[in-house]
Amino acid sequence: MSKRTSGASNGAASKTSSAGEPSYNKQKDLLSSATGHFSLLKALHMADYITELNGFCGVMSVFSSLRYCAGDPAEKANLYLALAFLPFGLFFDFMDGRVARWRKKSSMMGQELDSLADLISFGLAPACVAFSIGLQTTLDHVLLAVFVLCGLTRLARFNVTANSGDIPKDASGKASYFEGTPIPTTLGIDALMAWWVSQGWVGDNVPLGLWFEGSALEVHPVVALFVVHGCLMCSKTLHVPKP
Repeated sequence: MSKRTSGASNGAASKTSSAGEPSYNKQKDLLSSATGHFSLLKALHMADYITELNGFCGVMSVFSSLRYCAGDPAEKANLYLALAFLPFGLFFDFMDGRVARWRKKSSMMGQELDSLADLISFGLAPACVAFSIGLQTTLDHVLLAVFVLCGLTRLARFNVTANSGDIPKDASGKASYFEGTPIPTTLGIDALMAWWVSQGWVGDNVPLGLWFEGSALEVHPVVALFVVHGCLMCSKTLHVPKP
């Protein structure tokens, strides 16, 4: 989650601050206009396009995972590509906030775009990589879905609490901590999966193997990493200090 909205809870109030009010009103007028070609594209700020690049990286990661599943399991180029797109998503997630503050242009649409792009790049895409490396039992699928839904819920809470003022702020108006772990911390699991791939620990060689094989509850225990991370993202009591 970028610092694009650094003025309120989880860094979101500057998106609707007085400094950005003129650009916000202009964008709102463009979005509500019933006439004009490409009015939506005209309404987007530069920071919004950078956010779109974050989403692009996530979608390309998903497609790369699918290409790996459809090809020769011994050829891991697409799997590495799926993992490589994700740090670039984090880069664009960071840069959109910097550009929004630099240009002093912010909007609620930018905040929504940021959350949706984060869900793809740091929720759905890592789950697809996990599926590709071998977490393919029915229970694996359910637990990976729980992880993605935890990310969805965490981002929805972020949008709701962005301007609520419930979280203490410093003198600059910046929230002093995150509620739960930010969704981009999923990159830690991505790095771990990249190491597994480099060691050839995919498919039948996934670390810790397969438990309850042949039963309805067969599962790869490493999927618990995603479940635990999902719970940490949704935590209300876990306060992560903001840098």
